[in-house]
Amino acid sequence: QGQLVESGGGSVQTGGSLSLSCAASGYTTISRRCMAWFRQVPGEGREVVAAILSGNGHTVYADSAKGRFTISEDNAKNTLYLQMNSLKPEDTAMYYCAAGVEYRGSCSYNNWGQGTQVTVSS
Repeated sequence: QGQLVESGGGSVQTGGSLSLSCAASGYTTISRRCMAWFRQVPGEGREVVAAILSGNGHTVYADSAKGRFTISEDNAKNTLYLQMNSLKPEDTAMYYCAAGVEYRGSCSYNNWGQGTQVTVSS
């Protein structure tokens, strides 16, 4: 199983931007790999923000992220990115990178990074 290491979190004011990165090591097969960004606030469940299928580049976004966030990956560098623009205080959370496998159109995530904190102040 590979290792995922996030970076790029921090504090920003409302309307600002942040870019998160996730370095994935130990992955040699990408054809059915799913990569995603999740976020979690204390006391609540972890929710998916955006996901990408490494094999074909297909992306999906949570409604809260559409139009503001962009997920991408560089397979040559084995790195996942999340560009976040027009940030809002409700985007404040711990952001986690996740990796998994696609099967029949669904992704099952089985590997997680340690998380990176994003704080948006009003």
